[in-house]
Amino acid sequence: MADEAKWYVVHTYSGYENKVKANIEKIVENRKMQDYILDVVVPMEEQIEIKDGKKRATLKKVFPGYVLVKMIMTDESWYVVRNTRGVTGFVGPGSKPIPLSDEEVRMMGVEQVETVVDYEVGDSVRVIDGPLESFIGTVEEISMDKKKVRVMVSMFGRETPVELDFVQIMKL
Repeated sequence: MADEAKWYVVHTYSGYENKVKANIEKIVENRKMQDYILDVVVPMEEQIEIKDGKKRATLKKVFPGYVLVKMIMTDESWYVVRNTRGVTGFVGPGSKPIPLSDEEVRMMGVEQVETVVDYEVGDSVRVIDGPLESFIGTVEEISMDKKKVRVMVSMFGRETPVELDFVQIMKL
C-alpha cells in the first residue's frame, strides 16, 4: 500500500510551513491515518552566512509557502490535509491535486534514492571520467553518504589516494 503513496505539494500561508507540518502530523496521529499520510516535509537547505567575519550555517526554506506531503489520496486524507489550519490548498488545477513525478521528487532531493555500487573495497577499478581518466587503481574506501569513493592510483611511480564520485569509476 505504501508504494501507492505519492508526493503532493500543499500551499500554505508564508511562514506557517513548520506549523502546518506539525498540525498535519498531529492530526495523522490522532486519527490513526499513518497508513494514508506517510510523511510531511518542509524542504530546507543549509546556507553559510558570513556576518562580522564569522561563518554561520543556517537552514533556509527551499520553497517558502509550500509543504510536501507523501500520501495515498483518498477523500478522507484529502479532507484532513486541505482543512488543516494554515493550508490554502493543494497545488493543481481546481480541487484536484496533481502528484509530483518521480523525477521531480529526485530533483528536489526530498526522498533519497539508494545508490547501489558494483564494486567493493579491494576491487580494481578504472577511472572513466575527470582528469585521471583511464588510470587504474584499487578501491580503499566507499562513503555511501557522500557518494564518494577513495581509490589508490599509481601516479609517478607512487600510490596516491584520490577521492572520486561513484560515477567516475568502473569495475574492471
